[in-house]
Amino acid sequence: MASIAGMQICLLAGPRSIHQRSGTSINHGLKTSVSFWRTIAPRLQPVLPQLRIACAAKPETVEKVSAIVRKQLALPDDSAVTGESSFSALGADSLDTVEIVMGLEEAFNISVEEESAQNISTVQEAADLIEKLVEKQKA
Repeated sequence: MASIAGMQICLLAGPRSIHQRSGTSINHGLKTSVSFWRTIAPRLQPVLPQLRIACAAKPETVEKVSAIVRKQLALPDDSAVTGESSFSALGADSLDTVEIVMGLEEAFNISVEEESAQNISTVQEAADLIEKLVEKQKA
């Protein structure tokens, strides 16, 4: 006669790993229990979309930024550079990114703070920041 005594699931070592402990009792006149630990993968749960409220830059600003990025990275004129294009995916390293920001400052007659420049990773982010800075200059 065999029976399952119970199962216990507990979180150990943070939310990324779940450990499961199983215990089994076997009764043949003698009471014996066997326990073991095994790591099971956590279940993937759908990620809810994050709400991001931002004013998107004008299409002409995105196009101008795309052209500057193409020029700084010496990309062919027919290469697809869109608002979603990330500098790293286009082959830019950190020095290229600095040169892109310098080119943007010159083209739009703005000054980008170092902290803001470090947060730019896509064409759209650059265009949004430029429009924000241009509006700030007008005020």
